[in-house]
Amino acid sequence: MFHMLSWFDLKPEQDIQAFKCSYGHFVEQMQALHLVESSGPIGQRQSDTPMDTDDDRKQQYFVIMTFRDRPQVDKAYAYIMEYIEPGKLAHGAVYSKVVNSYFICWQDID
Repeated sequence: MFHMLSWFDLKPEQDIQAFKCSYGHFVEQMQALHLVESSGPIGQRQSDTPMDTDDDRKQQYFVIMTFRDRPQVDKAYAYIMEYIEPGKLAHGAVYSKVVNSYFICWQDID
């Protein structure tokens, strides 16, 4: 499997419930197009533990999206970059709510 970690802050005027709704809709659309396998729950960072050692990044939220393989993630990226509906509106509804976003990807070692 291929995974993408997104970590981000919400814009000050946004709340997590509105983000969750938009994100869930986006994931459902991508799944219907066979461009995403699944997504984990949205998490909120708990930096007040000694187990959290990243002092360079302060983002408060994260989520992991899972793809079948690298070709699927590449197709998903190409689709988003086409800016066509329904993906344009669904992705825009998510992306417009966040700031300070970063993404990292990895593939499971079999």
